[in-house]
Amino acid sequence: MRVITSSAQIQPQSTSRIMMIRPVRFAFNTETAESNKFQKASSAENTGEAAQKEAQEEFDLMVDQLDKAGIDLHIFDDTDDIYRPDAVFSNNWVSFHQSGKVVLYPMMAENRRVERRPDIINDLKKDFKIEEIIDLTYFEKQGKYLEGTGSMVLDRRYKIAYACLSPRTHQEVLDAFAEALGYEVVAFCASDENGKPVYHTNVIMCVGDIFAVVCLEAIKDPDERQLVRSALEETKKYIVEISLDQVRHFAGNMLMVRNDKSDKFLIMSTQAYDSLTARQKDNLSDYARLLHTDLAVIEGNGGGSARCMMTEIHLPRK
Repeated sequence: MRVITSSAQIQPQSTSRIMMIRPVRFAFNTETAESNKFQKASSAENTGEAAQKEAQEEFDLMVDQLDKAGIDLHIFDDTDDIYRPDAVFSNNWVSFHQSGKVVLYPMMAENRRVERRPDIINDLKKDFKIEEIIDLTYFEKQGKYLEGTGSMVLDRRYKIAYACLSPRTHQEVLDAFAEALGYEVVAFCASDENGKPVYHTNVIMCVGDIFAVVCLEAIKDPDERQLVRSALEETKKYIVEISLDQVRHFAGNMLMVRNDKSDKFLIMSTQAYDSLTARQKDNLSDYARLLHTDLAVIEGNGGGSARCMMTEIHLPRK
């Protein structure tokens, strides 16, 4: 593992600026359910106006909590003219980097590709410097995908992209991202108790500045498991291991953010928080204040949680 110490001096791991998309036509997405085992088939019955209303309420409560914590939020409404059932999970189609680069990603489900919105990027240009847009969406024609910071968990300080390979995360697209952004890739395979591939890395892993939450149990190959552990240790991360049962409760789907006072917060759902042991909570509280919101409807229908709803804005301000 090559630790890039120079980048640690210029790349903050967390940001106080977060983009979020308020859902308008949220629903159980049948196009993603086959590869996302976190979506609950029973949730498909709770659709229509009821699910949409509850999803908006959960979203608004989370926004209110983040706002009270002093996080700089950039909230955009989804539009009702196009059906985007997963629009709330904005971190899959775009990422924003301190270099001024913006990356657009190839998405597996066809009905998720319409989530990519140039109008949002143009709006952010008013406040942030965008030097280059790197468009990887051409890989969709080849049947190869990389769904943003769902497929990858980035250690921005050391420019390492952790990624579990799956139908939604292809090695060739990973390599293209790494070459364009100057990242090193730590790739591995991960699966649940039944041998089903983990669809996104960010459900089993969260990397903070000096800590990491990870389900090493999901990485069945001993060499790959050691590769991930060594990469985390060499970048001086305190490792908090979680179980596959906790992963099912979205305990891996967390994100560390900070406010303008540099206070650190670890954002998660209430289901994730409740699944943590007292010791895990104590350990994580040493690094950040734990904030959680009830996201049961979004989690059940969408198969994603708090981290998936937040897109970090690392772009430099104008």
